[in-house]
Amino acid sequence: MRAELAAKVDEITQSLQLLREHINVDRARRRLDELNAMAEDPTLWDEPERAQKVMQERTTLEDGVNAIDRITQDLADNIELIELGEAEKDESIVSEATGALDALKVELARRELESLLSGEADSSDTYLEVHAGAGGTDSQDWAEMLLRMYKRWAERRGFKVELVDESEGEQAGIKSATVLVKGHNAYGWLKTEAGVHRLVRISPFDANARRQTSFASVVIYPVIDDRIVVDINESDVRVDTMRSGGAGGQHVNKTESAVRLTHIPTGIAVVSQGDRSQHKNRATAWNMLRAKLYEAELKKREEAAAAEQASKTDIGWGHQIRSYVLQPYQLVKDLRTGVQSGTPQEVLDGDLDPFMQAALAQRAYGGGPVNVEDVD
Repeated sequence: MRAELAAKVDEITQSLQLLREHINVDRARRRLDELNAMAEDPTLWDEPERAQKVMQERTTLEDGVNAIDRITQDLADNIELIELGEAEKDESIVSEATGALDALKVELARRELESLLSGEADSSDTYLEVHAGAGGTDSQDWAEMLLRMYKRWAERRGFKVELVDESEGEQAGIKSATVLVKGHNAYGWLKTEAGVHRLVRISPFDANARRQTSFASVVIYPVIDDRIVVDINESDVRVDTMRSGGAGGQHVNKTESAVRLTHIPTGIAVVSQGDRSQHKNRATAWNMLRAKLYEAELKKREEAAAAEQASKTDIGWGHQIRSYVLQPYQLVKDLRTGVQSGTPQEVLDGDLDPFMQAALAQRAYGGGPVNVEDVD
C-alpha cells in the first residue's frame, strides 16, 4: 500500500481505538444486554419516566456500539479494496475506497466530539433563554432571529422545542423568551452557545437605511432529573403571580396564571406562563429554578468557563462570543475559536454544528479563547 494511504489507515485505526477506549465497548455491551432485558419486561412502562430513560440509554449505547462495529468492518473492507485495486492497477477502485476512508475519518471525528459530552448533565434536555440587549427595536428583532435559529437547529436534530415564556417587543421582535429543548445531549451541545451574540446589518427599522449593530444574549441551563438533587429553602424564594402575556384578543389569560420565582440569596429569577393552569406553571417554574441554580453550581466548578461567563456580563460591546455580519459583507465569525462562515443565512437557518463542535473541542482539549480580530 502506498505511503499516503498507509498513513491515512493508521490515523483512522488510532482514532477508532481511542473511541473504543472512551466508550469502553466491552462494558457498553454488558450494559446493553441489561437494558435489553429491562425493555422486554412488560412492567417497565408502569413507570413511564423510568421507561423513557431506559429506552433512551439503550438507543444511545446501541448507536455507539453498532457504529464502532460498522466502522471496523468498513475499514477492513476498504483496506482490502485498496490492496485489490493496487494489485490490479485499477485506480478507480483505489479512488473509491480512498473516498470511503475519508468519510470514515469524518465520522470518527464527529463521534469523538459527541463522546466528549460526558458531563453529568450533558445528556439532559435544556432550557434556552434569549434576551435582547443594547440596540432597541433592532436588538429585539435580533433576539427573535436568534430564537428562530435555535429552533431550526433543533429541528435538524429531531429535537422538540416548547415555549415556556415570551415577552414581546414594543414594535417588533421579542424582549426575551425561554424555550425548553428536548433531545438527547441537548444541553451538551447548546451549552456552547451561552454568551452575547452580535449582529451587524442595515436596519430594516431605519428610514435612512443606516448600518446598525445589535446585541442579544443566550443563557443555557439543563433540565435536572431525580439523579441530581438541588436543595432550595422555600423561605429563600419569593413567589409572584401575574396575568400571562399574549397577543391580545380573546386568547388573553384573564386569571393570574403566570408565576415568577425569585431566589433571594442569588437574585436568580424564572418565569413560567406557558400554561393556563397556575399550578402547572408553578411546577414548571420550580423545575426551572432548580435547573438554574444547578447550572450556577456547575459554572463555579468549571475552570475553563470563559465562554459561559460571558452570558453574565453586559449585553453589549466587548462581551460577544460571535459576530453575524450581513452588511457590508457576509460573514459569521466565532470570536472564541476563530471558526467562520461566509453564508450567514445558512447559519441563521440552523447550521450551527461547526461552531458547536469547535467550541466543544476547545473546552475538552484546553486552550483559552482564540485571539482573532473583531469583525466590524
